[in-house]
Amino acid sequence: MTPADATDAERALDEALAALTGPAPVTSRHAAPVPAGAAGCGAGPAADPAHADPGGTGPGPAADATAAPAAPVPDAGLPDAVAADSPEPDAEKPVGGVARGSLERDVDEALALVSRTPKGKGGGGHRAAAWSRAAETAARAGALAPVDTHHVPLADALGEVLVTPLDALTDLPSFDTSAMDGWAVSGPGPWTVRLGGGVLAGSDRPQPLACGEAVRIATGARVPADTTAVIRSEHAHTDADPGRLHADRAVVTGQDIRPRAQECRSGDLLLPAGALVTPAVLGLAAAAGYDRLHTRPRPRVEILVLGDELLTEGRPHDGLIRDALSPMLGPWLRQFGAEVIDTRRLGDDPEGAEALYRAVTGSTADLVVTTGGTASGPVDHVHPVLARAGAELLVDGVAVRPGHPMLLARLADRAPDQKAVRHLVGLPGNPLAAVSGLLTLAEPLLRALAGRPPRHHYTVPVRDEVPGHPYDTRLVPVLLTTDHAVPLHYNGPAMLRGIAAADALIVVPPGGVRAGQDVEVLDLPWATGGCFT
Repeated sequence: MTPADATDAERALDEALAALTGPAPVTSRHAAPVPAGAAGCGAGPAADPAHADPGGTGPGPAADATAAPAAPVPDAGLPDAVAADSPEPDAEKPVGGVARGSLERDVDEALALVSRTPKGKGGGGHRAAAWSRAAETAARAGALAPVDTHHVPLADALGEVLVTPLDALTDLPSFDTSAMDGWAVSGPGPWTVRLGGGVLAGSDRPQPLACGEAVRIATGARVPADTTAVIRSEHAHTDADPGRLHADRAVVTGQDIRPRAQECRSGDLLLPAGALVTPAVLGLAAAAGYDRLHTRPRPRVEILVLGDELLTEGRPHDGLIRDALSPMLGPWLRQFGAEVIDTRRLGDDPEGAEALYRAVTGSTADLVVTTGGTASGPVDHVHPVLARAGAELLVDGVAVRPGHPMLLARLADRAPDQKAVRHLVGLPGNPLAAVSGLLTLAEPLLRALAGRPPRHHYTVPVRDEVPGHPYDTRLVPVLLTTDHAVPLHYNGPAMLRGIAAADALIVVPPGGVRAGQDVEVLDLPWATGGCFT
């Protein structure tokens, strides 16, 4: 079997596995239920055969005019039946427009082809690193890089990591303050109201209260000496003459007073080194008297999108496709703690290869991310460029589907005295395969470079059986319910429809998982409350 035959066999297996994943009737916590039978993308009459999905997840061939109406096709990458009351498909019913039996036969045939594939590069990728080992290698590469630090104004520290602990520079609060608008009183009531106005926040130290005296006070104002309590405005009333204050309920000593150092004393540890600077941390630092913070700068990332077939606007046409990666990669990388300094597009021709070499060797970024060109085709220039640039390959292919041609390289120094270590992550050109590369190599590398903690690992049971690749790990988009991970369709290497509807991806080991089996979950930032910075 030639390398080209091997690639075709692997592609056929990827498509068959993607088509077989599911079915999964469930209501997403992010998508409103669609009533059974409601029209959606792919619902209604069968699509034109010319637009049928080769992976078996699309509408399929046009129906005969005399045949029974076709079953509705799932919408938006969600499970087969989004409506909670939709019946679960059985072995005889169509899954994504293709009978499950035919999908299983496709998988069997693809497995047979793969089993005859040579075990070298281009023949199943069996020299590739295991998925977990590749992620560990990326994290270790980031952790071994020299640590750069700087002191920056609070406004510039958001999203960075503290290098030194955040210690309190003063007591908080630094004096006794009123927690409410109301009355500061001394001793038992009723109280005589002090004439001449009240105590406002930011005013000079007020005169002490005499026993039996009351004075108006605002929230945050310094409490006069000898104050017994603060009475909220709505809990007291005054006589018109001779100006006496009465409490409408019992008064407890110290009520509604924030005593000095209630939150912290000067020198207390507020946050340890390694804490992420969030908006709340900025507020705490400002309250504690900080103007600047000692942090690790965000790793600087440059994105190079490779390909002559990419459009930047409009609909795909004449063999050209839209660039789906440029709009997606920058925001995703920022979630990992990166500062994206540039996104450029380069061609696949010889001039593009030379441009790629100049871009890689001349980049000032800590990490260069490329898309496409990582395989061994006639216009795949990443490997030759890295060899010419003297780069060290740390990961050259990963046993994961989709995304197996991804790579991680350590770039040669730009100058003999350069201390910084630069890296390159080569992502496959297919969109979901590129996402796989982001989660496998870019995320652990950037988390380590940024000083952020590793991804939190946890497992959940999968609701449905998920077929597996014979040798490689699979990453499959899922919805997360309160009890299960529900696999989604449209998880082929070139598809974003499933991941756009997903809460997470699950890690499916070689051979697949049974229904109810625990699987590792890779959360997506927008599904866990993450914000894009």
